[in-house]
Amino acid sequence: MDAGSAPRAGRKEWIGLAVLALPTLLLSIDMSVLFLATPQLSEDLRPSGAQLLWISDIYGFLIAGFLITMGNLGDRIGRRKLLLIGASAFAAASAVAAFANSAEMLIAARAVLGIAGATLMPSTMSLIRNMFLDPRQRTAAISAWMTSFTVGMIAGPLVGGLLLASFWWGSVFLLNIPVMVLLLVLGPLLLPEYKEGTSRGLDLASVALSLAAALLTIYGVKEIATVGPDLVPALSVVVGLALAVAFVRRQRRLADPLLDLALFAERKFSASLGTLMLVVIVGPGLGLYVGQYLQLVLGQTPLEAGLWSAVPTFAVLIGFGLSPVIARWIRPGYLMGAGAAVSVVGLLLLTQVGGAGDLALAITGQTVFFVGSAPLAVLGTDMIVGSAPPERSGAASALSETAQEFGGALGLAVFGSIGAAVYRANLVVPEGVPPEAGEAVRDTLGGAADAAGQLPAPVAAEVLDSARSAFTDGLNAVGWFGAGITAVAAVLAAVLLRNVRPDRAEEPAPEPEAVSELVSASEAEPVSEAEPAS
Repeated sequence: MDAGSAPRAGRKEWIGLAVLALPTLLLSIDMSVLFLATPQLSEDLRPSGAQLLWISDIYGFLIAGFLITMGNLGDRIGRRKLLLIGASAFAAASAVAAFANSAEMLIAARAVLGIAGATLMPSTMSLIRNMFLDPRQRTAAISAWMTSFTVGMIAGPLVGGLLLASFWWGSVFLLNIPVMVLLLVLGPLLLPEYKEGTSRGLDLASVALSLAAALLTIYGVKEIATVGPDLVPALSVVVGLALAVAFVRRQRRLADPLLDLALFAERKFSASLGTLMLVVIVGPGLGLYVGQYLQLVLGQTPLEAGLWSAVPTFAVLIGFGLSPVIARWIRPGYLMGAGAAVSVVGLLLLTQVGGAGDLALAITGQTVFFVGSAPLAVLGTDMIVGSAPPERSGAASALSETAQEFGGALGLAVFGSIGAAVYRANLVVPEGVPPEAGEAVRDTLGGAADAAGQLPAPVAAEVLDSARSAFTDGLNAVGWFGAGITAVAAVLAAVLLRNVRPDRAEEPAPEPEAVSELVSASEAEPVSEAEPAS
């Protein structure tokens, strides 16, 4: 169906979008709220160091590992059905996590939360694809969806802090239950069903390959970002990539593949996915370094650093809101390229940060980067989902989410390695520092701060001055490297997507408002199963 004949969504679809925002908001809150609860649950459950890592990491690992499988499964059994199954599992696992009485029990509950979370993200995005067939409305809906995710990131620490101030650590998991119950009640009433209509089952070998490839690769990349280059994480990445190649080769041979590689033949899909992943690589590493700069170089408290870090987050919300409006008049490729070029300016500002008096420059640079990346995030996601056939939109959404998960992990590893290398190369350890303390100083800026606390005041001041200067050099290097990557994304978006026309050029003649309001969910998409009456 072309844009000119696409029916416009009515009131029911927009209310349904609000329902779809609920799990998205909750998932982003869950990504940050556990960090605040870690001290309390550590005191209560007494997990080992390895168990504590698994409590934190297994949720994200399994979300990333199961995204492709769950996106494909939703295409086959029904996206609304999978969404509601995932919501039920998420609520049940949240209850188990809240009242877990051992580290092993909490790890198991977090694992189920991760698998259930993998059903929610592609289901919500693919349902948006089917509910909003009009290109302009779909772009606005995706912008609202991304805004809810970002709001969750802002609200996570605040909500978690309020709960932990009055209740035990398990209360952060109980927050999930009423939201998921509301989704289970309203979902069947407001959300349409859509499925591919095939009766063929999933290829289990492909499921195993995709899961193993994603888990091993992301695990290895995150370990390299945390502990530096080492044999085990390097082997994990190599094996993961080898399994990814085997997965792709298997998909080429299957009549009914888990991942339809034909999606990549569509330029809008492949170019949008590639440019979006490039910018995603930059964001997490940038946030990591600016956050450390605020606390370890400028000496801010975590609360002060959090408040300053909220400035770029609020700014990107404005960018999300403006992008669909501007896209009515400017070709998406040009808008995405121009936005990425603005992001390059922000990154170049970070290359000029020179010391403890550059708070405004650091925050401005980060803010400009995120505002500039907003059009690429909104319009890129829109084109990834919108360019896929309706029957494959679940798989396309899952692939987009998987690419962003991998891009974020890769960015942390690459930027962490670059910053650490520059830090060590530019660090000067003063004379009089004991060998053990010197090793800590050379390791990280945080290690230097800890070591300085055990040294005489004059030597400690020299250590901190040198470490902070070397770390700032690392931040400058991260800015230069990020600017190069983002400039490539700007050129690719402008060149490869230059023929995609703005929505204004494709918009049909305006319909009378009364007719527009009468467009129902059953008219807005091909429904393979009967939709419940609203």
